[in-house]
Amino acid sequence: MAANENQLIEMLPGAERQALLVHCESVELMLADTVGDSVLPVPQVYFPVDGFVSLLTSVDRHPGLETAMVGREGMLGHEVALGRMPPAQRVLLQGNGRAWRVSGPEFVRQLASSPALRHCVERYMCTQLSQLAIAAACLRFHRIGARLARWLLMGHDRAHADSFHVTHELLAQMLGVRRVGITTAAGALQRAGMIEYHRGTLRVCNRSALELSACSCYAADQQAYQRLLG
Repeated sequence: MAANENQLIEMLPGAERQALLVHCESVELMLADTVGDSVLPVPQVYFPVDGFVSLLTSVDRHPGLETAMVGREGMLGHEVALGRMPPAQRVLLQGNGRAWRVSGPEFVRQLASSPALRHCVERYMCTQLSQLAIAAACLRFHRIGARLARWLLMGHDRAHADSFHVTHELLAQMLGVRRVGITTAAGALQRAGMIEYHRGTLRVCNRSALELSACSCYAADQQAYQRLLG
């Protein structure tokens, strides 16, 4: 599997992979971009290669809460496979990067002609459902510090770098807590030597210790991915 490509695409047999890629365009995604919009008449599907994105869902007038994180292990817009428009979610980039983009109608045509692609997308959707269930329980039962450690590990996995840009304010929004809670939890992780944080740049210093501090949901996420897609 190529280290610098989307893993779902790399899972496809050679001929079916090329049949999909010939209809894809490589696009650069910047921090200010919003790559998903439920009101577009023609939906698009994205396969991230670099960086990662958070999917946010808002209720009433409350700030959006992160419901999923997607990097090169996944895709955006898989709902097109069900004949539905993508849901009303805000897609927030957590770092600049590249992605393969294909129009919704062409993606549907590729699904019809490629059993391997259809099988891969179905398994990925099962993985997403599993992770959504885990995230709901995590939000209810686990403390901020453990949830923060889990989020940082997930970001570290998808950033493919020890350092990435994130603010306390953004972390508070992602986890649905007050900023003071993030400041306290991040301070504890930093004093323990697990992370360093300076002017919006966070660096993972001791991943092993961070894994021990994370809630069990991180391991559950990994197991779900390996079981369905590994």
